[in-house]
Amino acid sequence: MATVTPFAALRPDPQLASKVCELPYDVMSSAEARVMAAGNPLSFLHVSKPEIDLPEDTDPYSDAVYAKGREKFQKLIADGVLRRDPHPVFHLYRQVMGDHCQTGLVALASCGEYLHDIVKKHELTRPDKEDDRVRHIEALDAQTGPVFLTYQAVPEIDALVSRITAGEPEIDFTAPDGVRHSSWPVVAQAAIDFLIAEFAKLPALYIADGHHRSAAAGRVFQSRGGAGGSAGFLTVIFPHDQMKILAYNRALKDLNGHSPEEVLTALGRVFEVSENAAPVPVSKHDLAFYLAGQWRGLRFKPEFTTGRSAIDLLDVSLLQNEVLAPLFGIDDPRTSKRVAFVGGIRGTAELEKLVDSGEFACAFSMFPTGIEDLMEIADAGGIMPPKSTWFEPKLRDAMFSHLI
Repeated sequence: MATVTPFAALRPDPQLASKVCELPYDVMSSAEARVMAAGNPLSFLHVSKPEIDLPEDTDPYSDAVYAKGREKFQKLIADGVLRRDPHPVFHLYRQVMGDHCQTGLVALASCGEYLHDIVKKHELTRPDKEDDRVRHIEALDAQTGPVFLTYQAVPEIDALVSRITAGEPEIDFTAPDGVRHSSWPVVAQAAIDFLIAEFAKLPALYIADGHHRSAAAGRVFQSRGGAGGSAGFLTVIFPHDQMKILAYNRALKDLNGHSPEEVLTALGRVFEVSENAAPVPVSKHDLAFYLAGQWRGLRFKPEFTTGRSAIDLLDVSLLQNEVLAPLFGIDDPRTSKRVAFVGGIRGTAELEKLVDSGEFACAFSMFPTGIEDLMEIADAGGIMPPKSTWFEPKLRDAMFSHLI
C-alpha cells in the first residue's frame, strides 16, 4: 500500500505568491540565483540558495550558508509572508505550461515506505548532494522542496480532482517562464478519507524527480528515530498519464580523434542514417545527430532493439553502450568532462549553438524516455542511466513547505 498523509502546510500569502515562489534550487547556479532574486527580498531563493546573500567566494556548503537560510526562512514566517495551515489537509497543485496541464496531490509520503522501496527509485544519488539536503532540512527544521512523485492513474481520483479544481483556486499566478501555478485546499473530511483510502490501494509510488530530497528526508527520519514530523516527506503526486518528460540531449566536446567521415561511417554500422533530417526525433529508437551544421536522422538497426532488458533498450542506454563508449571513448558519463547533458526545455537550437560556436564538436537530440519505461524499470529495482529524463514543468519551491 502507498500511504499519503495530510499535513499543516506552510504556504505563501496568496497575494505574494508570485514574488515568493521560485524554481528549485538545483536548476540554476548561484550566480543565476543572485540575478533572479535581485531586488526581491521575498524570493525563496534567499532560503533555498542562501549563499546569494553572502560574499561571492563563500563556500556554498559552509555552516554560514545554512544558518543564513534559516534566518531568511524564519523572517518570511515572522513577517507573515509564509503562513501555516491551521489544520492538516491535502492540497491540489495544478501547473499549466503551454497546452500541457498536470494536477497533483500535495501530501506527505512515508519515509519508512521510501526506505522499504514502496516509494520506488530509478536513479543513484550522490552522497555530497544528499549531505547538502540533509543539512538544509536540519537547519530549517523543514522540507521546502517537494519530491515529484507519480502513480498509475486512478479514474476515481481523477474525478474527485476534477470536481475540486472546478472551483476558484486559492493561489493562482503565472511565473516569469510562462508556467501557471494554481492550488486548491482539500478540506472536506470525506474527500481526505477517500484519497487516503484510494492511495492505500496502490502497490507503489514512483519518484520522478527529487531523488536527493527524498533520500535526505529518509536520513533525517532515521537520525531522529521517526520523531516529530520526520516520518513523512513533502511530495506532489501526479497521475502517470499527465506526466510530461522531455528529452535529455547530449553534446560532445570532440570526436575522439576521428574525422567527421570516420564518425559517420561508424554510426552507419549502428543506425540507419538519413540526410537533412528534422532535429527533433518523433519516435522511440530515433535520434538526430548534429555535425558540421547539418542534422542527420539516426534510427537504431533492428538487431540493437530486440532481446535486451528494459534498461538496455532505453535510447540513452543504447546510445551510451553502442556509440558513446566504443566510438567516442566516453566510458563513464557520470564523470566524463567530454559530454554535456542539455535538458530538452532548452530545445535543439541550444545544441546547434553549442556546436556552431566550436565549443562542442557534435550533438545528439534524443526522443524522451517514456513514463511507462521508468515505472517498469523501477518496479524491477533497476537503475536508469544518468540524465535519462527531464521533467517539465518544475515544481515551485515555497508553494508548500513541511515543518518537521
